[in-house]
Amino acid sequence: MKKDRILEVLKGKKIVIVGFGREGVSSYKFIRKHFPKMPLTIADKSPHIHINDLDEDKHLTIVAGEEYDRNLNRFDLILKSPGVNFNNINYFIPREKFISQAELFLMAYGENVIGVTGTKGKSTTASLIYHILSNAIGNTVLVGNIGIPFFDVIENINDETNIVAELSAHQLEYTDFSPHVAILLNIYQEHLDHFNTFSNYQLAKMNITENQSENDIFIYNFDDYNISKLIETHKLTRRFIPFSSKDTLKSGAFCTKNEIVFVKNGEQYCHFPLEDRKNIPGRHNNNNIMAAVLACKTKNVPNEDIIQYVNTFKGLEHRIEFVGNVHDINFYNDSISTIPEATIAALNTVKKVDTLIIGGFDRGIDYSLLINHLHEKPVRNIAFVGKVGERVLSEWQAAGFDLPENYIVENDYEKIVKFAFAHTASGCSCLLSPAAASYDQFKDFTVRGKTFKDLVLNS
Repeated sequence: MKKDRILEVLKGKKIVIVGFGREGVSSYKFIRKHFPKMPLTIADKSPHIHINDLDEDKHLTIVAGEEYDRNLNRFDLILKSPGVNFNNINYFIPREKFISQAELFLMAYGENVIGVTGTKGKSTTASLIYHILSNAIGNTVLVGNIGIPFFDVIENINDETNIVAELSAHQLEYTDFSPHVAILLNIYQEHLDHFNTFSNYQLAKMNITENQSENDIFIYNFDDYNISKLIETHKLTRRFIPFSSKDTLKSGAFCTKNEIVFVKNGEQYCHFPLEDRKNIPGRHNNNNIMAAVLACKTKNVPNEDIIQYVNTFKGLEHRIEFVGNVHDINFYNDSISTIPEATIAALNTVKKVDTLIIGGFDRGIDYSLLINHLHEKPVRNIAFVGKVGERVLSEWQAAGFDLPENYIVENDYEKIVKFAFAHTASGCSCLLSPAAASYDQFKDFTVRGKTFKDLVLNS
């Protein structure tokens, strides 16, 4: 069994699980199921760690609090959860000690995996692939950064299962294995607080294809400059399938004014109309659709099935999600937006944006692109939130641009929503698209989006 490859790596090792969130809990339960008496350590920055039965585990050691990351070298394997940041560690840890669920899973099941990464669009693309494959041919699971730990699906898969995996840069960072079908949607500045440099972040993303063989498939955004440069500098031998919103390609997929065209060796084999799509709106989603369809074609899904299931796919929550029309104002929740490019895409998608809510946790991203866009295409009312909001406003003023007609600098979302109701013109839209992370105020972007929706709908 493929699972045995994972167990063989873990067997007899002195292991520490670093980070005890959703994936850390999953790792603990998996190890305990197969190695009930293995000495095991959990290390987490939070001083409060608890799940059922932890107290009864006599072979478990817990290291909690600020000193959780000290003396990790005494372990054979460091099973690292995504997002755990080792930037402040002042001692050397050999690379071979690091391991993750993503790496172990790809090592065992990589030939079954369609892996999706990118700064933006990966959740939508992975979910769309899963929707098409599960309906068209069945025996498909969705796993990974979408919120389902890799180890949680192992008992539900067999050698024929199609596995769709959303992979974050954090999951790819220490991974020496790649999926059979790898998708790289785009690369923008993101998570610089974790990776320190944009170059490190790009290299983590590139791990999705780095370890592919000539028999594997790499689906990528032909228009993305950063991806093109990475392909040039890496000696890659695999089957390349590009997609483009700008250029006509001889193989892959491209957009015309009215449709998406899928082509192989110069022969067009599928056309998808570009009429307004309520469930996955916006031209930026064309790239997600192209990548998803190309992935499904590697599984020989008929064109008519693909078109049918693209049309029945429901867009994901917090992604340019229509909240409702309240007091003749259309409210949209795009809390997933954590970079300027995503906010610009939302502004280009939502009609009649009269009020924009931007800002949150500052990770050092360059906001000049968004400031210039708002100068060229002004939004009448803007709420500037958190450290990012303060910095955007300061840089806006330093550029000498005219400020919005109405604006506030505010962290209280109840006051922000009241501002939106007071200033948004009848028949126009209020858009939450922060272009920033949420964890200065919220656990994650989903909590931020839910808070916004609740405040709007209860007004």
